[in-house]
Amino acid sequence: MDFTRTEEQQELAGTLAALLGKRADSAAVRTAMASDTGYDPDLWHTLCEQIGVAALAVPEEFDGVGATLEESAVALEEIGYSLAPSPALASAIATAALLLHGSDEQRRELLTQIAGGTTATVVLDPPLVLEPHAEVVLVPHGDSLQMSDVRPEPREALDPTLRLGYLDVGAEPSRPLRDVAGALATALQVGVARRGLDMSVAYSLERVQFGRPIGSFQALKHRMADLLVLVEMSRSASWAAIAAASSYVSEPTPDRATLLHERATVAQAYCSEAAEKVAGETIQLHGGIGITWEHDAHLVLKRGHALGQLFGAAHTHRGAVEL
Repeated sequence: MDFTRTEEQQELAGTLAALLGKRADSAAVRTAMASDTGYDPDLWHTLCEQIGVAALAVPEEFDGVGATLEESAVALEEIGYSLAPSPALASAIATAALLLHGSDEQRRELLTQIAGGTTATVVLDPPLVLEPHAEVVLVPHGDSLQMSDVRPEPREALDPTLRLGYLDVGAEPSRPLRDVAGALATALQVGVARRGLDMSVAYSLERVQFGRPIGSFQALKHRMADLLVLVEMSRSASWAAIAAASSYVSEPTPDRATLLHERATVAQAYCSEAAEKVAGETIQLHGGIGITWEHDAHLVLKRGHALGQLFGAAHTHRGAVEL
């Protein structure tokens, strides 16, 4: 199977990168993560209205773009790269949950709202809630969904750009839904790993020691080359998992569920380790400045570690693959 991005997907990535480069610089990210909602509502509305980020995987009959989860993952990777706090992951998971388990009435009502920018989230197991301030909270029970009138309780998170909440309402998400959520999260991991690598390469070309840029030293060249391999391999694993997730959501068969589980498990194991490794090396390669609050390297580190624990640690997924 060919996982190469299409011309339209490349254009989507470029458009998002340009917009986020202007609207989600370091100062904007820090302002957003300190706000009550944890993200910039104006930026979210711009992403929804001008690019249709929330509507990408929503069918056209519900006022969506009519694309797939693959396009949603393209958006998530760019959002991950920018470090911008965003409800995009939670909304993408909610869209997948409605497509898989929503009733006809729920799809008509809620997918149309999500496509228009209404924030939504799904209570997963354990009772973890991304974006506890989301306007729509869905509770899965196997192959059905319910809307919760109870608001999630916000909880502090290691990553200040990632808002988490707790809501114990007996949610029982299906295994495919958990796999879809994990696959989508790997797109964010690939994005943050790319960001860490690019930051490290740029700094190594600027920082001068012993009369020459530190990037010219062979030992550092080798370290950054190893990081590039990790980033590219994690991207391949993520794309494979996303393709399986998109295929399953469009036609949920037992064979596709099995393939989705295998690829999502592999991707979560590999992307978690890769993101955490790159994040750690980003701190090291930036030297003393990398551990300061003023530098964004610490945001890369925290997001890399937080995403690596979000849907299970890497060793847990790796153990499941080995079994």
